[in-house]
Amino acid sequence: MIVDVAGKSVYAYTGGRAFDPARPVAVFVHGAQHDHSVWGLQSRYFAHHGFSVLAVDLPGHMRSAGPALTSIGALADWLDALLAALQVEKAFVAGHSMGSLVALEFAARHPERASAIALLATAFPMAVSPALLEAAREREPDAIALVNAWSHSTLAAKPSSPGPGFWLRGMNRRLMERVAARGEPQLFHTDFAACNAYADGLTSAAKVTCPVRLIVGKRDVMTPPRASAELATALKDAGARVDTVTLDAGHALMTEQPDATLDALYDFAMRAPRVGNG
Repeated sequence: MIVDVAGKSVYAYTGGRAFDPARPVAVFVHGAQHDHSVWGLQSRYFAHHGFSVLAVDLPGHMRSAGPALTSIGALADWLDALLAALQVEKAFVAGHSMGSLVALEFAARHPERASAIALLATAFPMAVSPALLEAAREREPDAIALVNAWSHSTLAAKPSSPGPGFWLRGMNRRLMERVAARGEPQLFHTDFAACNAYADGLTSAAKVTCPVRLIVGKRDVMTPPRASAELATALKDAGARVDTVTLDAGHALMTEQPDATLDALYDFAMRAPRVGNG
C-alpha cells in the first residue's frame, strides 16, 4: 500500500489483507539498512488474526520516497504523521534495533496514539563504534559484511524464516545490498548516525505510559540483553508496565527465532489494550 505523507510516498506492507483503520492496528518498524520484509512472517500472521497491519519502509528505504530522516525524533514524528494520514487513532508498535528507538520515542512523544510497544533487540545508548560509522560512510560493503556477521548467532537457524533451506546470512546481506542500491548515498551511515546520536532514551522512557515488552536475544552481540537493562528500569520507575522475553537468538530475532518472536509479539499485543479505530 502506498500512502501520501506530507507530499512523500510511503510504502507499507499490509500482510495480504486490505488495511482497515477501524480494526486494531499493528505497526512494524525495521532497523538500519533494512525494509518491511524482515517482518514477513510476523506481519502476515497479525493481518490474518485480528489486526490491520502496517509493516513500513522508512523514508528513503526501498519503496518509500526519500530523503532518509536523520534523527530518531524525526522518525517518531513521521510515524505519527503516517498514522494520522490513515486516520489511525491508536496502534500497537513493534520496532527492531533502530526501529525500537523509533517505537520508544513515538510512545513518548505521542502517548495518545500508542496502545503498546514492543522493543526488539534494543539498547540504550545504542552507540555505534567510530570504526563502523567510518566504514558505513566510506566503505559500505565492508559495513554490510560486518553487521551481517554480527547479526547472526548461527550459520543456519533451524527452523528459520522464511523456511528451511534459506541461507539467513546470505538473504540478509542481499537485502542490505538492495537497500543500498535503491537508496541515497551513505544510507547505512545515516541510519547508524541517528542511532548513535540518540540521547533521549531515559528521558523519553519516563514519558511512556503504555505497556512495554522487551524482546532480546541471549546471544545478541550487537545489542546484548544487558544493554537494555537501564532502559527497562527507567520505564518501570516511570510506572509503565514492562516485561522482558529472552529468546535463544542473536540480533536477527525475526529470522533466527521466527515463531518464538511471533508468539512473544502476538501474546503481548492480545493482552495489551486493543482499541479499535472506528
